[in-house]
Amino acid sequence: MIRVLVVVDHPIVREGLSAVLDDQADFQVVGAAGTVEEALTFATRDRPDVILLDLELPGTGGIEAIPRLAAAVPQAGIIIFTAYDTDERVLGAIRAGARGYLLKGVAADEIARAVRAVHGGGSHLTSRIAAKVMAEVSAPRRGRFLTEREHEVLRLVADGQSTKQIARSLAITERTVKFHVASIFNKLGVGNRAEAVARAVRRGLL
Repeated sequence: MIRVLVVVDHPIVREGLSAVLDDQADFQVVGAAGTVEEALTFATRDRPDVILLDLELPGTGGIEAIPRLAAAVPQAGIIIFTAYDTDERVLGAIRAGARGYLLKGVAADEIARAVRAVHGGGSHLTSRIAAKVMAEVSAPRRGRFLTEREHEVLRLVADGQSTKQIARSLAITERTVKFHVASIFNKLGVGNRAEAVARAVRRGLL
């Protein structure tokens, strides 16, 4: 029996996904959470084999939640279940440790295949997501190193814009800006904005 934890903030979607999974003879939904905090409670108590995780969650977002859930239940495979397929979300989730990426609206049998694949130690990406990953892998180093959105954020950081100003310039939330900045710091191996700009200039990223 494959034990599955569903983490989706929208109640109707959460209930529908749980029902789809429960229809499978070899699946058992051990919990259905609407926040990362709830998910961590379920995960540490019920030890799921697979976690289906939405990216848009109140409080801590899905990508930030991946390492926390992985630390709580190292044996669990994490599959992203979301409506968003932008490069930064896809690549950010995979780099954070997700082993599957499904877009909302996929057929029930594909969800089941993904759960079984990840439970078996493999991975599962929808065809559109797989194409994005392949494009990233085959891209020149500069494109592979930072996503397009991270390049945009880095340029604005170099211009001296604050988090609030960058969020306004790119029409995204401040939390999303902070996520991108943290990702840039991690990729460049730096600890602050000044170091990030200096290293980016040396590597020809600006």
